[in-house]
Amino acid sequence: MIVETEAYSQEEEACHGYNKKTPSNQVLFGEPGRFYIYKSYGIHHCLNIVTDRENFASGVLIRAVYFSDTNERLASGPGLVTKALEVDNKLNSLNTLDNKFLWISKGDSDLKRKDLVQTTRIGISKAKNIKWRWYLKRSRSISQREKGDRNPNLKNSTNNFSRIK
Repeated sequence: MIVETEAYSQEEEACHGYNKKTPSNQVLFGEPGRFYIYKSYGIHHCLNIVTDRENFASGVLIRAVYFSDTNERLASGPGLVTKALEVDNKLNSLNTLDNKFLWISKGDSDLKRKDLVQTTRIGISKAKNIKWRWYLKRSRSISQREKGDRNPNLKNSTNNFSRIK
């Protein structure tokens, strides 16, 4: 289950498409619903989903994923997500719904707006005051909690959700 995300748009400096379209970011300007994979600081890959419309760079970074029956911190950050899911540049530009390697599907959860925390993005130096980061409040698998938001106890956490497929 995806438990933490961040959004980016070409209208703000933290987005890879802020300055212009390049060979390395062209997928971000492409058809919505595709994976945009890039290597962060040459160390780890980051998994994004292209959103909005073609010829306009915007996307959502998958910051954390919860897996049941495993270490709750297994995928508690963008680099850990791609490591756990074995994501690399080979999946760049794949359709998120129609491929044989990694896809996104609607879960059977009944989440409500009140179940999410909206806050500023983290790990960036530009446009960091924009509140385009969301996380599931009851998850213990997110990368970083908002100041004052305490980690939920185990019985109220995401442990009652089924394993991601």
